[in-house]
Amino acid sequence: MAQEKILVIEDEQDISQLVRASLERENYQVQVATSGQQGLHQMEAFLPDLLILDLGLPDTDGLTLCRELRRHNRLPVLMVSARGDDIDRIIGLEVGADDYLAKPFNPKELVARVRALLRRSAFNSSQPGGDTLQSGSLRVQIQSRRAFLAGEEVHLTPIEFSLLRQFMQNPGQVLSRQDLLDRVWGADFFGDERTVDAHIRNLRAKLRQQEQHFDRIQAVWGVGYRFD
Repeated sequence: MAQEKILVIEDEQDISQLVRASLERENYQVQVATSGQQGLHQMEAFLPDLLILDLGLPDTDGLTLCRELRRHNRLPVLMVSARGDDIDRIIGLEVGADDYLAKPFNPKELVARVRALLRRSAFNSSQPGGDTLQSGSLRVQIQSRRAFLAGEEVHLTPIEFSLLRQFMQNPGQVLSRQDLLDRVWGADFFGDERTVDAHIRNLRAKLRQQEQHFDRIQAVWGVGYRFD
């Protein structure tokens, strides 16, 4: 079995060395970039299975880089930052990161999160079932992991796509935040239920950009969400 490849974009040498050593001990193939621009070049040649992205880089903001990346790439992204405030974590998730880890972190937790993201990505890519889900002007293609609204493609992150798929496969059913965490993130997810809200806000915003009055993902107060 080929080694899974991880690209680390991190300008602090002590952190990047720690991350690299921790992941290589687990038999991952790791490359390190020290700037956003270098990271983008390495992505094209290295073709990583997962990206570990520092929020504070010398040439660009990690949020900007993640937002730009999400326009054409769906690989899992673990964002790391010395800023552990909730607002930074939420913004990181909203621009497309799949998970967020505050510095300083335990290397074992880093490895566990990487393993969970890669496992989830492989699981979501291999799910069986009918290839197309259709609801009005909204269409989801399971195998290619693409979503279309009013005939135009909506570019979603892996988490956003998996959330939308869950909603479309369970129309009218109220899904609690814990239901969604278990089904989309998996039982080994380390975060809290606010992660669900951040990703759903982003999903709703993308759908409304495509169709202004699209409002079929309804919040059910105190419980979760329902797809009408």
